[in-house]
Amino acid sequence: MSNEFRYTMPHAIQNQHHTNFQHADISQLCASTDNDRCLTIEKAIFHALENVIDPELGRSLVDLGMITSIAVSSRLQDNELQHDDDGVDLYDAHINMEITVSGCPLSQQLLDTVTQAVILCSTSYAKVIPQVSITTMSSEKLSDLMKRLKESRHDNPFLHPTCRTKIFAIASGKGGVGKSSITANLAATFAALGYKTAVIDADIYGFSIPTLFGIQSQPTNLDGMLMPVKAWGVNIMSIGMFAGSQNAILWRGPRLQRSLQQFLSDVWWDDPDVLLLDLPPGTGDMPISVAQFLPSAQTVVVTTPQKSAATIAARSGLMSLQLPGHVCGVIENMSWYDYQGDRLYLFGQGGGQQVADHLTRDLGYDVPLLGQIPLENDVRQKGETGHPAVLDDSGHLTQSLIAQTFCSIASSLLHED
Repeated sequence: MSNEFRYTMPHAIQNQHHTNFQHADISQLCASTDNDRCLTIEKAIFHALENVIDPELGRSLVDLGMITSIAVSSRLQDNELQHDDDGVDLYDAHINMEITVSGCPLSQQLLDTVTQAVILCSTSYAKVIPQVSITTMSSEKLSDLMKRLKESRHDNPFLHPTCRTKIFAIASGKGGVGKSSITANLAATFAALGYKTAVIDADIYGFSIPTLFGIQSQPTNLDGMLMPVKAWGVNIMSIGMFAGSQNAILWRGPRLQRSLQQFLSDVWWDDPDVLLLDLPPGTGDMPISVAQFLPSAQTVVVTTPQKSAATIAARSGLMSLQLPGHVCGVIENMSWYDYQGDRLYLFGQGGGQQVADHLTRDLGYDVPLLGQIPLENDVRQKGETGHPAVLDDSGHLTQSLIAQTFCSIASSLLHED
């Protein structure tokens, strides 16, 4: 926690560092004096806010220095303590919170979370009424915060030996096989299962991840560090978020080679459990860059059932013969179409298994067929509106066959050695 934090309360010891305070025993409020009650409530609020996490930075608001003052006072009228209809004494809790940048899109979410945390500090003897004010950090404080955060991580955090992130590059030999749709729904599945999930849209010229997640905003720039945009529980970065922008902040040096490096080094990812990369189709420069910057990445090959597509798809997997990395499986998309109880194999059958068998033979280790995704109009319709097909409107997994298949794929990937 920043040493700049001070409780703002006339009855507290000023300049007292919070680690010297014990957690408040608010069960004893009924036997306390008014000043003791205020101090106890302040301590309880402080410790409650230690557990409120900034959704972008993934750190406690207290540790980030975003809570600058807490002051609790009894609500008086004519020198008499006011109480509610149930006879519970009323206390006003004045909280000042500093957000990182003016107009932060998550400020309302932070305000609601802090307000709720303060309300929960109420007891049967004291009702705490939050009065939360929001200001913006000074440029000096923001710069110092970003400096501390940058010092705590490496330029490419996924190269650090302590990194535990599972990295999966979603690849295909050709376009039009639904690779991005697979990436979006797989990421949404991981997030709905409780894993901290991130996606990099590495298809620089054919980006579609922002559309599939319904993203219309740009990443927040905090003193040179970008915050990924969060949608459906997934942290996302794509050059598509900057399309049409005059501030080409991610285009430096040789564009294609540098873009992925900057997505890794200039973005605050906060140690995700799973990172998915939506690669461009084919075997061009981007897969080579992935191998260079993310040597631990595992490849998932996406194909459709027809044999012509399977032959091309196998080439993406065979790149691992020349590059570091491991092919952990194949996903067959558009496997069949259900029509009035019958399965119609519109694109033939067997392509996914053919790719899996081909790669198993040529790579010398088992490359399984992870799953077959049926052709459903719901996937297209929801994808066009920015709604992953595996999720319901509340962001939970549906009971559909597609959601169950993606859950099975996610489980297989996380248990892949």
